[in-house]
Amino acid sequence: MRLRRRFHTEESHGIDLAPMLDFVLNLLIFFIITAVFVKEFALVVNRPAGIVTTAGAGTGSIPISILGDGEIWIEGRVVDVRAVRPNIERLHAVNPKNGVLIVAAPDAQTGLLVQVVDQVHLGGIYNITFSTSD
Repeated sequence: MRLRRRFHTEESHGIDLAPMLDFVLNLLIFFIITAVFVKEFALVVNRPAGIVTTAGAGTGSIPISILGDGEIWIEGRVVDVRAVRPNIERLHAVNPKNGVLIVAAPDAQTGLLVQVVDQVHLGGIYNITFSTSD
């Protein structure tokens, strides 16, 4: 009896790694296949190289100022966020080569900035440059 127990315990040493390797290989194949279908979307941001002024129509861009209290200024007038698109369409019709310069105050709400960018995109302009005011 003692011999049988001794031989039986010596035979069961070691761990079978084959099922774990199969599982890891299946996970690797799954992640490789699903990684192909992931598409990243991003917003292209044109950052100004130096100090940008917002004055004048000769700058080649349509300036939009967003203040910290939520006011939106276009051409020296306060406009509502819903009026950004018609104003941009009107100014873009005058000079189609112009882009848009959005100058936001450091304490301006990000949601308002995104709404203005959406209105500019709906107005047909995708050349947008961002800047901050002092």
